[in-house]
Amino acid sequence: PPPPADPREFVTADEARLRQPMAFTLGAGGVMTAEGSIEPGSAARFAAEIAERGEYVKTVSLNSPGGALDDAMAMAKTVRELGIATVVVDGALCASSCPLFFAGGKTRSAGEKAAIGVHQFYAATLSETAPEQAMADAQATTARISRHLSEMGIDPALWLHALDTPPRALYYLSPDELAEYKLVTKVSSVASK
Repeated sequence: PPPPADPREFVTADEARLRQPMAFTLGAGGVMTAEGSIEPGSAARFAAEIAERGEYVKTVSLNSPGGALDDAMAMAKTVRELGIATVVVDGALCASSCPLFFAGGKTRSAGEKAAIGVHQFYAATLSETAPEQAMADAQATTARISRHLSEMGIDPALWLHALDTPPRALYYLSPDELAEYKLVTKVSSVASK
């Protein structure tokens, strides 16, 4: 099927800020903003923030171009264990591995003008891997992602859009797809930050 309309026209995120390592800021009403790239070590920094301020955090508001898969899934598990909600507000971006973090929310909501997209994962290393090992690694990673989505109550078929989309592109999920795959649990208009 043709991809849904491109929601990038609504993104108001500062591109330079999104290229920086993910930062966590606790704001009013127990909303912690998680903004920037998910890099190796982001999950440890997030865990430290939660250990320090976790009792105040009710919702994590995401604005990220994605990054490290393992860290995204680890942050999702932390959020789920603590019963914290996740949100992608109007004007925010949640792409690449970010939806795997978003998936951890006990409740998950997205603004009508939020951009949530997926694409194929890739190894960001310079080392050469034998083709058969690269194929085995890719299949094992796909299984881990599918298991993660399933454990979070999300239809793993969502990830088929990622598998069909090259790493330099993004497949943006429509509001109907977000609901169909159960990536969002609440359909509502979420005001921009």
